[in-house]
Amino acid sequence: MRFSSPYRLASALGVGLAVTVGAGAALAPGALAAPGAPGTRPSFCQHDNRSTPFAQYLCAKPGDLLDVRIGDVHPTQPSLGYDEVYYKLGRYTLGKDAINKKFDDWCEADGRVAAASASPGARLNDPSSFTCRLPVGAETADSIAVMKTVVIGPGGEPFLTDGHHTLTSFFESPDGGADLHVRLRVQANLSTLTRQAFWNEMRANKWVWLRGPNGDPVKVNKLPTSVGLANFTDDKYRSLLYFGRDIGYAQNGLPFQEFYWGSWVRDAKPIDLANWNQNDHGSYLATVRALTEAITALPKNTVVDNGFTAAQLGALGQWNDGKAANKGEFDKLSKPYSDAKPGKLAYALEYKRVHGLG
Repeated sequence: MRFSSPYRLASALGVGLAVTVGAGAALAPGALAAPGAPGTRPSFCQHDNRSTPFAQYLCAKPGDLLDVRIGDVHPTQPSLGYDEVYYKLGRYTLGKDAINKKFDDWCEADGRVAAASASPGARLNDPSSFTCRLPVGAETADSIAVMKTVVIGPGGEPFLTDGHHTLTSFFESPDGGADLHVRLRVQANLSTLTRQAFWNEMRANKWVWLRGPNGDPVKVNKLPTSVGLANFTDDKYRSLLYFGRDIGYAQNGLPFQEFYWGSWVRDAKPIDLANWNQNDHGSYLATVRALTEAITALPKNTVVDNGFTAAQLGALGQWNDGKAANKGEFDKLSKPYSDAKPGKLAYALEYKRVHGLG
């Protein structure tokens, strides 16, 4: 079994836009299994063993929007940029938005664009307490394209291929946790493969990241088994790249895009990080600027990491997309926490300060 370029949407959307509203109900064995001839065992998506704890995911098809318990998903990377998660948690707990950003993030992850309303005291673990712009069943190609993705592995285990920071932020939220549900877009169902064949496919499609923050190789059996900060190591380069989005590069759907850039920062040393203080707003902002300027200065055919060029990794043609420092994304990032609309960096640093993480 072989799959084409993993970051092309066609493979995920071409099968159809089937919506699995509730994995348990939609994939109930009685609804999917034919009774079979007398004396034979009914077929269950080519599986004989239905005792797996992930049986409700076994029959998911590419393109399905699969309802998952986030505590069930198996990460495909060993590290996170902790500061990205701290930004999200800062925004969720210290935010100044009319509607808490966590509801926007959940609705976007669920394929429904953003939050439309939230009642007083609304909670992530109570979907009836807030509404999304699109109801279930009204998803569009655009709203589905930005959803987080999953590959169904042996035994039906769901392997997360995009969305580790988002789901970890939901996991760490006071009204989230392992039992929170959200839908993920199914990239492939490899549940009939052996464990070894499964990992061979994951590597071939570049759906797994097997390098630690220092560039050391990581074995698949050492990957985290669940989301949540405690299960990951911290990759400071990945954090730095997150804050450089739309200033030095644009996301383009390539799995682990920021990790490739992070490896380049670590190994090629395009800027001096000796004085980078991850707890100081001015120092952090200056480091983001220096790095994103280095990214946009690269010739677009420069090989950055693992054969990918700067162009393939989304490098922008001009720093800050051609805007002055007091305009555009860099200006938004620069805003301090005292501003009516603080920047992402400010939220991350304020969260770390309040929780003694500096």
